[in-house]
Amino acid sequence: MITVSDAELRKAAEKGMDAFIALFVDKYWEELGGELSAEGMAKLNAHQNTLLAYSIFRNEMNDGGFVQMIQNGYGGYFFRNPFAKAIRLFGAKDLSRLVYDARFIYIDNQAALERETTDEEFLAMYVDFEVFDELEEKFFMIEEETTGIIAHFVDEHLELFAEVV
Repeated sequence: MITVSDAELRKAAEKGMDAFIALFVDKYWEELGGELSAEGMAKLNAHQNTLLAYSIFRNEMNDGGFVQMIQNGYGGYFFRNPFAKAIRLFGAKDLSRLVYDARFIYIDNQAALERETTDEEFLAMYVDFEVFDELEEKFFMIEEETTGIIAHFVDEHLELFAEVV
């Protein structure tokens, strides 16, 4: 069972929504031994897995967008799993729609997006898949609000994300 202390919770909440979410996500990574695997994910419940997935999604999008996220091996993780549905249940409806829209592009172009590339070929993919640009812009416009929605959901349902001791 993932546990957080009441003091950790208060301290993180005082720092803001990013620190609040990071408190939980950091505990999940500890439980997983720093690696994302099927065995490790089985240690987390559906809500914990969704929060971890949101953190990964957000980091990947901020670092390099959809192309990088897919090239880093997360295409199936986000587009062939119920991430969009789960995040909608957290209240993040705009992000859910965005992920569904990106999923269609991914499915239609999966082989090209997931192929091994050189650094030069990888950079060229940003031109080849400009179709993601509009969705990435939308993500950046909704990111802060979405993170707030998710932090609020976690705060309202703490027992689903960790045991507070």
